[in-house]
Amino acid sequence: MLSVDLSHAIPFLSLPYEEALRPRLSKAAQWLDAGGGKGADFIGWVHLPRDYDREEFARIERASQRIRQDSQALVVIGIGGSYLGARGVIECLASPNYNLKKKTTPNVYFIGNGLSSDALREVAELVEDADFSVNVISKSGTTTEPAVAFRFFRALLEKKYGPDGAARRIYATTDRARGALKSLSDAQGYETFVVPDDVGGRYSVLTAVGLLPIAVAGIDIRALMCGAEEMMQCCSARDFSNPAWQYAAIRSELYRQGKKIELLACFEPSFRFMAEWWKQLYGESEGKENRGIFPASVDFTADLHSMGQYIQQGERTLLETVVRFGPSEHQMVVPFDESDGDGLNFLAGKPLSFLNDQAMDGTLLAHVEGGVPNVIIRADARDARSLGQLIYFFEYACGLSGYLLGVNPFDQPGVEAYKKNMFALLGKPGYEELGEQLRARLGR
Repeated sequence: MLSVDLSHAIPFLSLPYEEALRPRLSKAAQWLDAGGGKGADFIGWVHLPRDYDREEFARIERASQRIRQDSQALVVIGIGGSYLGARGVIECLASPNYNLKKKTTPNVYFIGNGLSSDALREVAELVEDADFSVNVISKSGTTTEPAVAFRFFRALLEKKYGPDGAARRIYATTDRARGALKSLSDAQGYETFVVPDDVGGRYSVLTAVGLLPIAVAGIDIRALMCGAEEMMQCCSARDFSNPAWQYAAIRSELYRQGKKIELLACFEPSFRFMAEWWKQLYGESEGKENRGIFPASVDFTADLHSMGQYIQQGERTLLETVVRFGPSEHQMVVPFDESDGDGLNFLAGKPLSFLNDQAMDGTLLAHVEGGVPNVIIRADARDARSLGQLIYFFEYACGLSGYLLGVNPFDQPGVEAYKKNMFALLGKPGYEELGEQLRARLGR
């Protein structure tokens, strides 16, 4: 079971903090479990690992099997929480090089998460000579980036397979009853899956939003949900045996003492997009009303040769959270070299996991000595069950953290500012006056 090690963070605190935070954590947990707090309409994810729709889950499994049988590629169209979790899980469990590996499952391409012409064209070229399907993910169907991408890939499918054939290869994950994408799906006969009304995008990886692409990649989504349910039970404890309480409390107290930036680190390159998912989860949940820890991420050991200097000796506003997985099932052993020109024969015969463990421990000691508190999150293994635990742990701790901070952990009012300006500059009807004002500010 996942655990949290605070022994390298607590020495940075001048006073005991657990008892002082206990009443607020208890109230925050009550709000998450039963409502009553800010954003209570969006706590459907809290009991999701236990109460998820079994019928839809079975349809997800059948659809993923169908895609694996008739497609060499799946194009996943979505932005933010509509793709980061799925990509994070696939890369973490199946490899960042998943699309390059020999396998029996389709390649999975993620697009619609930006407005780059080159990125969209590249994915189109990668699938144009292959049998492919599309999973478009949008609650409204009108978010600019995925909606534009869907226009292109829907046209490619219709050109390749005809309107009816294309419709059989489009899977829409959207609102249950309304919205542009839901209306189009009903009219065209796309199979649809639900973005639950009470689950926000950044908390949605364990819904159809994440589960369909993850299942297409051959990952055991039942084990993923099982791990999440195990952690849900663990997080139901209303005391400091709860790892989410431990993590939320130490973050809150370190923030109060001036640690404004949190680095999420892992010594597995495959974790990169899980860290991207985590950054959205915490940044969008906490960063409001001029408050919140800034979430950043680093890939170790690679970033020790680039960011390491700042982490060691820059401004002491950092705290570090390090995810440590159990040993890999596939061990590489350092070979012996007769000439020993690189002087590394003292490592010959040792598995790389041993080297990685010593790098983790050496980095930990150096950073703590340099004034960076370290929180260690230990997972049993890098597998679906453990990742399900980790996902739920971060989600639940994030909800607690937002309430401790005094903000609504489930809205994102600041996101609309760029959208409003973009619509105005693009000439969207109804934004003409604002468009004139913005172009004047830009000197156009």
